[in-house]
Amino acid sequence: MKIRPDVFYLYAARAARGFGDGFAVIILPAYLSEIGFSPFQIGLVAAAALLGSAGMTLAVGILARHHDLRRLLLISALAMVLTGIALPNFETIAFVLIIVFLGTMNPSTGDIGMFVPLEHAMLAHGAPDQDRTRIFAHYSLIGAIATAVGALAAATPDGLIMVGFDRTSALQAMFYFYAGLGVVSIGLYQCLPRTESHDTAPRATALGPSKGIVYKLAALFSLDAFAGGFAVQSLVALWLFERFDLSLAQASLFFFWSNVLTAFSYPVAVRLAKRFGLVNTMVFTHIPSSACLIVAAFSPNLSIVLTLLLIRSALSQMDVPTRTSYVMAVVTPAERPAAASVTAGPRSLASSISPALAGGPIQGL
Repeated sequence: MKIRPDVFYLYAARAARGFGDGFAVIILPAYLSEIGFSPFQIGLVAAAALLGSAGMTLAVGILARHHDLRRLLLISALAMVLTGIALPNFETIAFVLIIVFLGTMNPSTGDIGMFVPLEHAMLAHGAPDQDRTRIFAHYSLIGAIATAVGALAAATPDGLIMVGFDRTSALQAMFYFYAGLGVVSIGLYQCLPRTESHDTAPRATALGPSKGIVYKLAALFSLDAFAGGFAVQSLVALWLFERFDLSLAQASLFFFWSNVLTAFSYPVAVRLAKRFGLVNTMVFTHIPSSACLIVAAFSPNLSIVLTLLLIRSALSQMDVPTRTSYVMAVVTPAERPAAASVTAGPRSLASSISPALAGGPIQGL
């Protein structure tokens, strides 16, 4: 099936961001630890990043109803550039907290952040109902594959050290690379068509007849996100560094395979959803995924821990395309940007609480 040009550019931009996210979630805790941050402080940084992501997600979702989506995506990509430039130039915790709160670097990969409601709304625009889940699955698949390759790039600082860089400078170089990917995203978003507002009349709320179901879904997704916030990838990486003394190269290889498994779980999710339904696919893949995480937390053996975490990676994100498709299906087309924002924003907000609580126990390892 031929891909629409706008969908192609959105897929390409998702790949660029995914590549950056792939190494950023590993480099961020390694860099903060290198410049003297404690695990508790790193947990606070993760919490601030997710809290800022929640606020930005809600804001762009509300603005999207009355503004050009392309312009908002360009602004978001510019924020990505500024985040990558600012992080290596400030080492005090107060400034780092401000940067991650206002920026785009998240402690977890996946479909979170200010880009999400905008890209979801553009993907859903003009997509036939029977193709919507497939389009979102391809979007998530491309992002996850790019994230997996990006995770391998997290080993780059080891190579830079071998050619004369000190460890701190090698880690800082990766943030500038992240900024460069933001520039690539700007170029791709420039190719998108302009979008017009669905409704130019001022309204008290961006949600209309679907408000009730959207709020219920937001509450359910937020509960799930709160639990998931204890195991965002940056904290999992930090936990592996602290408990098992995992090297940067070993961590990058593990997260590569973790993201590969996540990537190929998306097309599997589409098949399961067609056979068992969207809701059943969301629910019954989460149960074994959560069981693996619980057992891994208590296992003293690194091989067992990594195996369980890989199994979890193959299951835990199957709800992403199905969840997005379900939300887009139960609201009217005009409500889609706001619905994507209202369901994604509270998820980020709920998940922002957990990392601050998880940092303390990791510090005690």
